[in-house]
This record gives sequence, structure tokens and C-alpha cells, in this order.
Amino acid sequence: MFWKRKGKKKDGEEAGEPGAASVATKGADTDGTADDAAAESAEPATAETADAAAGKPDTAAKSGGATKKDAAAKPDGGAAGTESEDSGGGEAAADEDAENAPAGKGSAQASTKAGESDEDTGATDPKADAAEDEDEDEDASDEDGDREEADDAAPVVAGGKPLFADEDEPETAGVSERDEEGVQRVRTIGVLKAEDQEVDVVSNTWIVDADDEGVVVIDPAHDAEAIMEAVGDREVYLVACTNGYNTHIAAAIEVAERDEAPIALHRRELRPWRRLHGAEHRPDLEVEGGGSLKAGDIEVDILPIPGTSVGSVAYYVAEKGVVFTGDSLRKGEVGTVAGGYIDYTQQLHSIGEMILTLPPDTRVLPDSGAETSVGAESDNFDTWVSTH
Repeated sequence: MFWKRKGKKKDGEEAGEPGAASVATKGADTDGTADDAAAESAEPATAETADAAAGKPDTAAKSGGATKKDAAAKPDGGAAGTESEDSGGGEAAADEDAENAPAGKGSAQASTKAGESDEDTGATDPKADAAEDEDEDEDASDEDGDREEADDAAPVVAGGKPLFADEDEPETAGVSERDEEGVQRVRTIGVLKAEDQEVDVVSNTWIVDADDEGVVVIDPAHDAEAIMEAVGDREVYLVACTNGYNTHIAAAIEVAERDEAPIALHRRELRPWRRLHGAEHRPDLEVEGGGSLKAGDIEVDILPIPGTSVGSVAYYVAEKGVVFTGDSLRKGEVGTVAGGYIDYTQQLHSIGEMILTLPPDTRVLPDSGAETSVGAESDNFDTWVSTH
């Protein structure tokens, strides 16, 4: 199904004309008349488990990793590649071709194969030497150009560490640079309100380049002004929320408003959404696990990861090698809500089944704290299983 929205108006152009951006949805419920009462009254664990079983995208097939059948099984990091064992036949054929080659242009190859060269015979060719010098100059120029391009690229690491590693750095509000995949982080300070608790937090909002002109904003937290300042003149194509906690939806309406961007949220998260934003401002896209969203040039797969909430999802962008896990998986830990677990067993199953089956080098970008990777967190999985 394709969901086309009005784009922001440009000079001399009406909204909805060719300049407008569109979001294509697969497996997502865009019908605004869905039965909210029935969705909200469903049993959290059983209903979401059914979502995970029926709607799970084929991430194992994409990544080559094995899928977990239970939470105690550690994910397979992927088998090592194999090399061809038939090179001997190719070398023999090359030898035969070299021996049978006629004199002339082909004789140089035959001579080289036999171990003969200008150095062996003592002969030199001035023209050949000049050509070789010219080739060397061109190679050196190409290498200099490559180095200049690398220097101009967006910084990815600082001191050999990932841009969002944050080791030994305090969590403070601020905006990062964009990395080479066009991912940028905005940190804002606010209060998490959950389970009748209020906890001071520093939250990550992620801005992802969808093409040269627009972005996807994931988990807009506490400060819409700071987020939109980081977005700048780029158009917001999509606002995607990993669940309905206020740390993921608080600034959603304000961030979406300027460019009339659609807001994506799982249908089982409508109750906390209404508590914060009211019934008159519904999300435009009620997403489900197993679907996908296309914004600009990127496709965003929706992974069902219930645990911290019944409608928690992760957003996986395969072409950029990143997965946005919200509060479900953070660096070195199974994510908590206000310091506690809502459904640890379900959450651990979701992590093992949906996140750790992605390619090991996939970057994990959570709703708070530093980035990590699928490979790094796979090493922690057995410990998580045994300690709870």
C-alpha cells in the first residue's frame, strides 16, 4: 500500500505536486478507523507473541544468521566464507595458452610465464620506461585524490572509536555530527513517566538521511526545537516511534508539523499516546511487526520486539547497517523502563529472535546511552539468560 502525503510547499508549487515526498508502507495498518478498544484490551504477552510469530520479517535470510527457537539459544554469528578449491585447473589452462601463443603481442605473456624478462636479458626499452614512469605518476595522483576524498568524508570515529561510542563521557544534551551513513544524534533532557514513576533521563533522538533532501526522525523525545534545529532545511519525511513512552513520542507532533510528515507507531501503543497527546492527534501510520516503510531512498523494516511494552518495535535499515532498538536493547544490557523490567522473558526472547539474528556488524542505536553492535551484544546473551 502506498500512503502519499502533502509535501511542504515550495515557491510556485502546490502541496501534493511532484515535489511532494511519499511514504510507501508494507504490512502497516493505515486505516484510521481501526477498533482501538479491541486492540487495547488484548492480552499483552499472547497477542504480541502472535505478532512476532506471524509478522516477523525474514531477517535470518537476509543476514545469513540462524534464528533462535528459544531465549536460551545463543544466536549464530554467521558461518565463515569459503574459497574456491579449483584454482589449479585455471593455472594449467593459462600455462597451455602461454606456450601455444604466437609470436608478436602475445609473446610478452609467454616470456613472462617462462620466467624471462628485460632484466634477464639486459635489454631495456626507453619508450616502455617512459610509459611506466607516467603510469606511476598517475597512480600517485589517484592515491592523493583518494586520500583527499577520505579527508572530506563525514567523521565516523574519534580516536578509533565509533562516533556514538561515548566511552567515559557524561551524558549531556547536544547534537552530534552526521556519520558516514548520514545518521545524526540529538540528545535531550527530560523526565520519563512510566509505571507511576518519574525518572530524569537523557534521551537519544536519531535523524537519518533518507536522500539528499529529507530525513526520517526516530524517537523524538523532549525538545522539538533542538531536533528541528538539527534537521535544518531538510524535509522530515517520516517520524517513527519505537513505542508509546513519552521519551519516544513527546515531540512527535511538533517535529512532524512543519512538513506534515506522517507519524508511525504500533497500534497497541495508542493508549499511552492518547494520554500524552489526546485523542484528536492520532498517529498516521499504525505499524505492525513484519511490515516496512519506504521514505526517500531508504526502506525501513519493522521488527516486533515486545517486552518493555506490548507494542515495542525496532526499525532496521539494512542498507545503512543500523537498527534502532528504542529501550529494548542498550549497550551491554537488556533495556529497562524506569530502572525495572516489564516482561523480561518476552523482552529477552524478542532480542534474541529479532535483533541478534541480524548481521554481527549491524550497529545498534538505542534510545539512550552509547551505540553498540549485534556482535558485541551476542556475546552477552548467555549471561542475560543465566542471570534471570
